[in-house]
Amino acid sequence: MAAAPTEPSAALADAPSARPAPLPQAVRWFGVASLMTDASGDMIYPLIPLFLTSVLGGSVAFVGIIEGVAESTASLLKLISGRISDRLEHRKPLVLFGYGLTSLVRPLVALATAPWMVLLIRFGDRVGKGLRGSPRDAMVADVTPKDQRGRAYGYHQAMDNAGAVLGPLLGFALMVGLHLSLRTIFAWAAVPGLLAVVAILAVRETPRRAPARARASQGAPLELAGSGPLRRYLAVLGLFTLGNASDAFLLLRAAEVLHPGAPVGSAALADPKLLLLWSLHNAVKALLTLRGGALSDHHGRKVVIAAGWAVYALIYLAFGFANSAWQIWLLFALYGLYYSLVDGAEKALVADLTPASKRGAGFGGYNAVLGLLSLPASVLFGVLYKTWSARVAFGAAAALAAAACALLFVVVPSPAPEE
Repeated sequence: MAAAPTEPSAALADAPSARPAPLPQAVRWFGVASLMTDASGDMIYPLIPLFLTSVLGGSVAFVGIIEGVAESTASLLKLISGRISDRLEHRKPLVLFGYGLTSLVRPLVALATAPWMVLLIRFGDRVGKGLRGSPRDAMVADVTPKDQRGRAYGYHQAMDNAGAVLGPLLGFALMVGLHLSLRTIFAWAAVPGLLAVVAILAVRETPRRAPARARASQGAPLELAGSGPLRRYLAVLGLFTLGNASDAFLLLRAAEVLHPGAPVGSAALADPKLLLLWSLHNAVKALLTLRGGALSDHHGRKVVIAAGWAVYALIYLAFGFANSAWQIWLLFALYGLYYSLVDGAEKALVADLTPASKRGAGFGGYNAVLGLLSLPASVLFGVLYKTWSARVAFGAAAALAAAACALLFVVVPSPAPEE
């Protein structure tokens, strides 16, 4: 008797899906929140270095101190908040409070009359980021299968980047179209910040199992959780971070090239085209980050991360030698390629190398390394920039990135399959 033909439904069930499964609802709401938060932040971020130097009389070195303190604060708090969230039945309250604090504090830049006030406001802004970051990243890992984590983090970063495209465009429209002052534009940043809080309220979280919470309660609050492979990855990441100074220096470099000969504190550097440059950079990130995260699901996290770090090294080297406007526009666009490759892959590798019961602490360790080194990285860059030249500062950063790229394959093993 001839064999019965295969049922079409069975054949379709066995065949690989032509379309990936939809991402969890929580991941999508987090994406909306990031869209709005970054729209709020990037309405004003490209203008803050120029506001500090041309309006408040701050120095380039102080710009580095402010950004270094801000990012160090955020990352150190991510270490603590991640470990705390591992002990809680729900991570969402920490996430909600973090988004709310940032949305409340950020528009206060409009009231600043001295550089130290901007420092305090940026500090408060980054406290909010620190409280929400690790619990949110852990929630994404909790609800997403391993073979989709790169795509999930890539999606989140893509929405983040889309907000960073929208924000500068809104700022440009307010500055050029409505002729509003810098302070008024800073105040308007409150509106998308409020919408971000509304999106977090829509996130539904399933309580986590008690055994996982019990295991997570062990260890000191500031312990860098994770296995040897995770620690080795964080060490290599730390070397890269030493050369990864604040993006505020890219904006200052762009202002110098667009207005050759103008002193750093000159009002001529307050160019609205910087908002368009920042929007272009983030548009590239928004278009490519989802794809970059998915690439790490199929080709390996380390390959994609190393590619991103190599791109970073080349772009930073080129920033040091740039001397015309078209080069600056091209480099800002290419800089988005670096972010699109690493944003999803770096976080996915942390999730792969961290036990499920300690994911909050694992992401806390990841962010703590970034934070501990962001202050010395920005201060060192600012000193090199001021004492020698932009070429020396950007060249040193490129060299550190190239060294980290090579060590990634030598020091960090590939993650084991997840059971």
